[in-house]
Amino acid sequence: MAGLDQILAGVVTWIDKNLLVDTVRITAPPTGEPVLNPDTGQLEYPPGEILYEGPGAVQGGIAQSEVTSIPNAGQPWAQESKSRYRLMTPLKIDGVPVPIAPKDAIVTVIASHDPTRTDLLGRSWIVQDPGIAATTEVVRITALDQNQTGGREVPT
Repeated sequence: MAGLDQILAGVVTWIDKNLLVDTVRITAPPTGEPVLNPDTGQLEYPPGEILYEGPGAVQGGIAQSEVTSIPNAGQPWAQESKSRYRLMTPLKIDGVPVPIAPKDAIVTVIASHDPTRTDLLGRSWIVQDPGIAATTEVVRITALDQNQTGGREVPT
């Protein structure tokens, strides 16, 4: 459908220019054993392979219902909350498809278009499922949960 393709192309251009204005990094989940960091006294996993680094946006949920708690089996209370976020990445850059983030990949914001938004830098999220697919995509949306382990990655 030529008319729809032209409309969607215009939407993609607008999203790329106005929404995907921060720089995000997607890394594969760590596979090695954790190593003791003598400075912090914490076990840290080695970084995973960088799968994507480029334009993107992370958006939090706007409704209280998007934060949920699920108790572990046999526990009468919730151990951790699930904080619903969305990662948006382009479908292609210069005609080359952007990789789909696999489940359990780590997402960080490494540069913000707004210098006052430093609270995003180094924060990390865990990919809940691979990117959402649709027949009329204009941006890739991936479900995220905020990393609750307390690990803030320092952008490099």
